[in-house]
Amino acid sequence: MSRDIFHPPVVVRAPTKGARPYRRVEIYGRLVGKATGEADVAEYLRQAGVEDPDLDDPELVEWLGGGRAVWAPAE
Repeated sequence: MSRDIFHPPVVVRAPTKGARPYRRVEIYGRLVGKATGEADVAEYLRQAGVEDPDLDDPELVEWLGGGRAVWAPAE
């Protein structure tokens, strides 16, 4: 299986385990913070200069461990 070498600039990692799960957000490989919901991810992008971020754009955001609606780890 071939994997494309392109990686979107924003990576949202899989949800953490625990009482208050969150997802780590990276922009260009640098950790910018922890998100507990889509609004947090959008705010990190706005702070990085993306005025109206499209969280569904696969060329902008890669969601690991589940899509943008997943905020708790799989059981």
